[in-house]
Amino acid sequence: MTDGARSATRPGRTPRETATHCPYCALQCGMLLREEAGRVTVLPRQFPTNRGGLCQKGWTAAELLDHPDRLTTPLVRDPASGELRPATWSTAMARIVSGLRAVQAGHGRDAVAVFGGGGLTNEKAYALGRFARVALGTRHIDYNGRFCMSSAAAAGLRAFGVDRGLPFPLADLGRADTLLLVGANPAETMPPLVRWLTEQRQRGGRLIVVDPRATATARQADLHLQPLPGTDLAVANALLHIALTEGWVDRAYVAERTDGFDAVRRTVAGWWPARAEQLSGVPVADLEATARALGTAERAIILTARGAEQHAKGVDTVTAFVNLALALGLPGRPGSGYGCLTGQGNGQGGREHGQKADQLPGYRRIDDPAARTHVAEVWGVPPDTLPGPGVPAYQLLDALGTPGGPRALLVFGSNPVVSAPRAARIERRLRDLDLLVVADLLLSETAALADVVLPAAQWAEEDGTMTNLEGRVLRRRALRPPPPGVRTDLAILADLTARLRPTPDPRRTDEPADGETADGETADPRRVFAELRRASAGGVADYAGITWERIDAADGVFWPCPTVDGPDSPRLFADRFPTPDGRARFHPVEHRPAAEEVSSDYPLHFTTGRVLAQYQSGTQTRRVAALRRAAPDAFVELHPDLAARLGVADGEPVRVVSRRGELRAPARLSPTIRPDTVFAPFHWGGPARANSVTNDAVDPISGMPEFKICAVRVEKA
Repeated sequence: MTDGARSATRPGRTPRETATHCPYCALQCGMLLREEAGRVTVLPRQFPTNRGGLCQKGWTAAELLDHPDRLTTPLVRDPASGELRPATWSTAMARIVSGLRAVQAGHGRDAVAVFGGGGLTNEKAYALGRFARVALGTRHIDYNGRFCMSSAAAAGLRAFGVDRGLPFPLADLGRADTLLLVGANPAETMPPLVRWLTEQRQRGGRLIVVDPRATATARQADLHLQPLPGTDLAVANALLHIALTEGWVDRAYVAERTDGFDAVRRTVAGWWPARAEQLSGVPVADLEATARALGTAERAIILTARGAEQHAKGVDTVTAFVNLALALGLPGRPGSGYGCLTGQGNGQGGREHGQKADQLPGYRRIDDPAARTHVAEVWGVPPDTLPGPGVPAYQLLDALGTPGGPRALLVFGSNPVVSAPRAARIERRLRDLDLLVVADLLLSETAALADVVLPAAQWAEEDGTMTNLEGRVLRRRALRPPPPGVRTDLAILADLTARLRPTPDPRRTDEPADGETADGETADPRRVFAELRRASAGGVADYAGITWERIDAADGVFWPCPTVDGPDSPRLFADRFPTPDGRARFHPVEHRPAAEEVSSDYPLHFTTGRVLAQYQSGTQTRRVAALRRAAPDAFVELHPDLAARLGVADGEPVRVVSRRGELRAPARLSPTIRPDTVFAPFHWGGPARANSVTNDAVDPISGMPEFKICAVRVEKA
């Protein structure tokens, strides 16, 4: 029985239980899994992030474990028929290895690329980075978290010297006197978090939401600012302008704990409220009320999320709100601060340990000689054999199959055919590859294009660790082993590593066990985590003092945690920032237009987001009956005034057309959206694929695509 699982004897049955965490968002809500008579059910569990609550996705998560669409055997594309056909693991792995060797022999090591996911455990994210740089020797690795957290990560690093979604426990939200949410809709994206918002308001706190739509979260707010998409930066600069004018800037904090304020002060001097109102549409009175609520509060918290970050100026937009937080003296002040609502299940840990294009484990820079030396020693290779930085996710995907670009791609835990911007173009790039390999639990839209598909274990079938949005490292525990024919991602990587060695060990077998290959290349997550701890030691994200036993003895362990007998770090910045001189950095930022502005041919703004019952590209949630009933199809949200001008009735099919493509879905009329803006959720593929429309312009610092705004027209379908 796996560590953490237990059985209890009852009359006529022997149920198996394990305490674990939800497979979906970065709250990583605690849950209890019970298997009885072959059926797995989800039970509530008290845990600090969710306090026994779960959303509909969490309650139904176990339904995928025995889903009839589950992949249980490798699939290999038949060259004669072009169809994917069942194959043995030996056949599938031989096809992969021969294909990788042929591509690298003909085009060089960088002709192979790896694409990971923000839902992979820490152990798998770490192993994937090591596999790419050591076994394959390629610089080309990135992951879908680039489409989620990269702008906030870059802004946090340059301001604070560290990127952790929340540098304080989630419970602090409930104690804030003023809470500003920018581009966040947790009522639909992470519903258990709303308990903290409710508690905050019940204590007399003030909730302010910045969002172009009157979302379920915005409707609970005391004040809703509804700006034109892409103008959040101007709003932030105007709020700081007001704070300066009214004397709410904490000048002692600024002088003692920060650098660079004078340049920011000069920049925001030009952002008087009337100018911001003219640009964003947010009334001066609302800007002044927001600044007052923040500037006069004893405890204030500013949180950003995808609405502010998924822009070609996402880093600067987040930086503007960080500037506001620093000017008010919030970071490091008890009960106050700035944070970011990380989205994917391991969005935090997944970006810390090596699957980003420019990083090594511990959040080290891959171009730092000292970092290369440290990690190379852990990996047992010379530092000069490690490749240099790769390119961010969209640039990597857009280069696939092109002259000089990668000719082979291995995908773990991602579905870029649905999730990438300008998705039709990326789909063509994937079709142009010499070899596409996808490891997944279901046949996603991306897996359907693959030359080889490998059936991977699910969350309840493997042990490992996750790091939630607070920087709290948690234990994900297996309830049961994977079904026959299914392997963990760690076992797949270990086997591929062994097969790719120039001189295979003669003790190898064709079918190694899932736990450990014949030549000793481990697939044991506990051993991988022990190596991750050594590799991260001394880095920004230091896990050296975190052990599985220590996690089990508490409700998780917060990084950084350098020593096993020393404290962890639930709150950061109390005394200093992790910068060379201990001071935070202001950065002046100016508003600039969206990469694509409206025109006579494309007169409307288009933005994307999520709905309560679906998650990410929908590969999993669209197969759960209860979630499919709750949100069966995609839709296009239009204001009734816009619909009247177009002659479109509620429920009537419409086309949303941009310069890159189109989507088709029924219209849903709602007075909660701006009349100049159109919204669609991004959980569906096919004709309703929202990312067929979105812009592939990227932030020059983070590589984040501009998902949240582009120019479109709407037509009757």
